Amino acid sequence: MCELKTRTNKIDTQNGKRAVSRLTAAFLLCLSPFFINPAWAQTLSSLTFANFRDTRDLNPHIYSGEIWAQNMLYESLVKVTPQGIQPWLAEKWDISADGKVYTFTLRQGVKFSDGVAFTAQTAKQNIDAVLDNRERHGWLEMVRIIDNVEALDERRLRFTLKEPYYPFLVELAVTRPMRFISPAAMKDGGTKTGVKAYIGTGPYVMSEHKTDEYAVFTLNPYYWGEKPRLQRITMKVIPDNQTRLLALQKGEIEMIYGKNMIDADAFTQLSQNKKFTTQLSAPVSTRMLLMNTTSENLKDARVRQALQHAVNKVDIAEGIFNGSEIPADTLLAKNVPYSNIGLKPYAYDLDKAAALLDEAGWVKSAGQTWRQKAGKPLSIGIYYDSNTASQKVIAEYLQSEFATLGIELKPYGEEEQAYRDRQKAGKFDIVFNISWGTPYDPQSFLSGMKLPVYGDYAAQQGLAEKKHIDERISHALVTTDEKARQEDYRYVLTTLHDEAVYLPLTYERNRAVYVKSVKNVEFNPSQFEIPFDRMSRE
Repeated sequence: MCELKTRTNKIDTQNGKRAVSRLTAAFLLCLSPFFINPAWAQTLSSLTFANFRDTRDLNPHIYSGEIWAQNMLYESLVKVTPQGIQPWLAEKWDISADGKVYTFTLRQGVKFSDGVAFTAQTAKQNIDAVLDNRERHGWLEMVRIIDNVEALDERRLRFTLKEPYYPFLVELAVTRPMRFISPAAMKDGGTKTGVKAYIGTGPYVMSEHKTDEYAVFTLNPYYWGEKPRLQRITMKVIPDNQTRLLALQKGEIEMIYGKNMIDADAFTQLSQNKKFTTQLSAPVSTRMLLMNTTSENLKDARVRQALQHAVNKVDIAEGIFNGSEIPADTLLAKNVPYSNIGLKPYAYDLDKAAALLDEAGWVKSAGQTWRQKAGKPLSIGIYYDSNTASQKVIAEYLQSEFATLGIELKPYGEEEQAYRDRQKAGKFDIVFNISWGTPYDPQSFLSGMKLPVYGDYAAQQGLAEKKHIDERISHALVTTDEKARQEDYRYVLTTLHDEAVYLPLTYERNRAVYVKSVKNVEFNPSQFEIPFDRMSRE
């Protein structure tokens, strides 16, 4: 028999030591010898993993489907690698001296999984389908800047831009929307109203699917590149973290992959289990809080700055994430292009936080639980995605921490779509947010702030500098003057930092847990992709 032990994380504050108890998966891990099935029901050429939801709509030109699945089915002209932009469906490309014309030479012999040839004409039809739905792609500056697309012949595709745009190749490479689907799968020659089937040029096809239960991916018989060694990938839909963990222990799945698919406690325990291999990626994005500058109790920058000083990020990184994430000092990590600009972090300092609140007129009188101003309590709502367990834990921890300062923090969990709708509408005080990570940071993440497609736009409306922030972001994207671009990014990041709109918590890392027989598990530059095509079994 194994001994179950209760895990308690000690959190140090200036008010002494307190215990913050959290639900862990230790009891499940303890039972693993009884659950592990040594006779895996899989062959050496297959893999079964879990996802928290269904694959949904895998039309590559919209945003309703799972990115990892779209990445298995569809390819683009170029790809992002740790070594930079590399050829993919295009063998090479030329850029005009003025930065406005890109001419791609396409790979020969490429076919879609239905046998239709991939040519400059089919590529143009795909790009035209995306451009026909420009309003859907407001976050992607490239879509606005493309002026014309031409198929010069069977193998040459030319883009003409309205103005130079330095992230053009990066935005062509990201998982969506600039990937290619067979013309036979389009509706009325386009994809705006949906697609008939998921037919790409990628290494896999989706051969079976039962909504909200599973999806099976098998090899594309027409694939032009090196055939993956895993011939069959099965995804099981398992919404609950603990149920996913049990499924791994019982041998029903062989891999859990993703930032929020397994909690830090379970990951730590599994890293000590000889039956599994665990991996952490390099930091991929910033986990943060987004504060609404139009909210009644947050419109004063001093209150937002006080909250910055009131958060012990080391406690969150170590106490909640067991060191699998590291404290974040700034909105974007220093290794993100244009982000190492010497910003001074907000130090954890409760005295400084209290002084700022007093200065802003929020005072705590004898016998009062909450600070008040003009007879109203300092009460702030924080919304989180109920599908992301770590957000709930952080919100409840901050609720306790802020209470020591006389701030009432009210956590509200919502299902993902309702949570996203709330962000877009700006109906929040504080919400959880993440940067987009490589290869989207900083250009796409900042560009998305200019339009009401995410919570950032709404949250920044209370800033006097909002119009100028948007202008500097736009200029950074199109200028050919590198020094001017650096200054634009410096202004935007410095202003958002000083105004305390974003409260960075930790720098996130991707997690992978899998059985020992799975090999060559890696992480793509994009945190949202899973490189099944490079994995194998032994």
